[in-house]
Amino acid sequence: MEIHNADLSSLKIKRDSGGAPSNSGLGRKILIGVSVAAVVLIIYALLKNVLFSSSVEVKVTSAVLTSSAQNNAVLVANGYIVAQRKAAVASKGTGRLMYLGVVEGDKVFKDQVIAKLEDNDIKTQLDQAKANLSLTQSELKDAENSFNRMRALVQSKSASQSDLDAAEFRYKRVVANIEVAKAQVKAAEVALENMLIRAPFNGTVLTKNADVGEIVAPFAASASSKAAVVTIADMTSLQVEADVSESNIDRISIQQECEISLDAYPDRKYQGYVDKIVPTADRSKATVLVKVGIKNYDARVLPEMSAKVMFISKDTKMSDLNEPPILTIPNECLIQKNNKVYVYIVKNENVVLKEIQTGQRFSAYTEVKDGLTSADKVVVSPSAQLKDNQKVKVTE
Repeated sequence: MEIHNADLSSLKIKRDSGGAPSNSGLGRKILIGVSVAAVVLIIYALLKNVLFSSSVEVKVTSAVLTSSAQNNAVLVANGYIVAQRKAAVASKGTGRLMYLGVVEGDKVFKDQVIAKLEDNDIKTQLDQAKANLSLTQSELKDAENSFNRMRALVQSKSASQSDLDAAEFRYKRVVANIEVAKAQVKAAEVALENMLIRAPFNGTVLTKNADVGEIVAPFAASASSKAAVVTIADMTSLQVEADVSESNIDRISIQQECEISLDAYPDRKYQGYVDKIVPTADRSKATVLVKVGIKNYDARVLPEMSAKVMFISKDTKMSDLNEPPILTIPNECLIQKNNKVYVYIVKNENVVLKEIQTGQRFSAYTEVKDGLTSADKVVVSPSAQLKDNQKVKVTE
């Protein structure tokens, strides 16, 4: 048979051809994959410790400058600056506004002409009244001479009593007409004066309510007319009007010393005193209105500004109120260690333990003489687990 002579070389497996991968190549890939996974886990752990580490929540406050008045205050109330002498200046006459000589912020003086209405018709009436007076006065001399002559004729029996009575009647009528004419002149002069709008007192213009060309009437009878031309206030009569709760009104007395601060200028303090306690209560708010005078106000104090009033204890000396403000923090911030005082301050999302020098201690605050500034954020009621340089999260 031919079977024994067949060529079997073509059936030989070629190791170098592109067949299935070898066991050594597969193991190498697995080893590389495990190594990469290990590196990723290590990087993740490091990032977790650095970026995602848990932080302690803390509440912070600022060191603040506290005046002596704040430390001796028995009550604090809010209110507004109000001018006690204020007027909406209007005209007594009716007419078109032809002149307005002031704007907001201008200072005016008592009886100063600040506006004027059209007065041509009033001037005409005045001229007519004066002419009528002159005409009547010209008749007076003739009537008086006739009366005197008739009286002499009656005495000489040359005229009758009826002629004398007629002459006397004419004379008295002329005198009466003169008085009427004078009254008409006076009325026209008053009407002309009413066309002038004058300042009732020394003050400052707060608002301008009408413009040249508008109709001005005493009671603004129509929607197109204006009553008040300007509103002025006496800036020397400014006071703070504060509402004090009925339950605390017994802490207030007349002439009691106060310290006033304006929301617009919180760093500026004004000395004041209780000028008046209005003898009635507001039943809707359960408060009593207290008027506080200002001793040393300046041009920065303006009507309708909001203000805070601190009513000082009656036992406080005036010399104490003149002391400079001191830096204070709440007592809850203090940490006592080894006869020293520390606080935690927040810097770059970490807390730093810092030693401070303290001074006077009040009911809720302590004076800080050294170690802090008003810009420092101090931790309130720090926990025992809090450590120096620990990462924290600040909460409101």
